[in-house]
Amino acid sequence: MLRLTTFVSALALSTAAMASTALAQDITVGVSPGEHGEIMEKVAEVAAPLGLNIEVIEFSDYVVPNQALADGDLDANSFQHRPYLENQISDRGFGLVEVGTTITTPMGIYSDRIEDLADLPEGAQVAIPNDPTNGGRALLILQDLGIITLAEGTGLVPSPLDVAENPKGLQFLELDAAQLPRTLADADIAIINTNYALASGLSPKGDAIAMEKADSPYVNIIVVQEGREAEPWVQTLVEAYHSPEVKAFIDETYEGAVLTSW
Repeated sequence: MLRLTTFVSALALSTAAMASTALAQDITVGVSPGEHGEIMEKVAEVAAPLGLNIEVIEFSDYVVPNQALADGDLDANSFQHRPYLENQISDRGFGLVEVGTTITTPMGIYSDRIEDLADLPEGAQVAIPNDPTNGGRALLILQDLGIITLAEGTGLVPSPLDVAENPKGLQFLELDAAQLPRTLADADIAIINTNYALASGLSPKGDAIAMEKADSPYVNIIVVQEGREAEPWVQTLVEAYHSPEVKAFIDETYEGAVLTSW
C-alpha cells in the first residue's frame, strides 16, 4: 500500500509538472537600465514557477520601448511613469494601457561643483532631461525648492519656456536622460532619474544634494498593448511583481532610493 501511495503521489507531481510546462508562456518585457532591469530579473525568478518565462530586454533610452511594444516586438514594458505614458499616447497615438504599478524613483539633483543649492551661482548651467515629462518634472523640483517659479497652468509638463521667475538666471541644458550623469563635469547641477544615477555609480542617498519629494505623482507602471490587458499572463506578471520576494529585494537592494507602490 505504501508503495502504491508513493507511486500515486509521484505520478500526481509528474502530471502537475507536465501541466505546468504545457501551460508555460514565454514573454518579452522591455526595461531601462538600472533598477528597472534589475527588479524585472527578480520578477522573472518569481514568475518562472508560475509558468511565466520572462525575457528581459534593456533599452538605453525612453523612446524605443513604447514603439517596440506598439509594434508587437515586446509583450510588455516596465520603465516609465504615468505622465510619460500619457504624453507618448497623446503625441504618438500609441494603443498602450497600464496594467499595474511598480515603483517610484525620486529624481535627484547632483553636482560635482557645489554641495548645497544655496551656493548655486548666477547664470548656473542646469542639465535636465530633454523629454517633456521628465524635463517638466525636473523644473517642478526646482520650483518646489524655491529656485524658480513656473507660469500658472503648466501642469506636469512645463518647459524652460514656462519659467516665469528665474532670479539666478539659470541656463537650462536639455539633454537625453541617459547622458545626464556625464554632464556633471561641465554643468553646475544635473537633475537625474534614479535609474540612470544608479547605473552610473551615483548614490541617491549619498551623492544627491537634493531629492524630489516622496509624494510625487510619478509612480512607474507596467504597460501592455491595448486589448491584451485581460490575457492571463498579464495578471501573473503583475502578481509576480507585487510579490513579497520582489518587495524584499527592492527594500534590501536600494535602501530607500527606490520605493514600492504596493
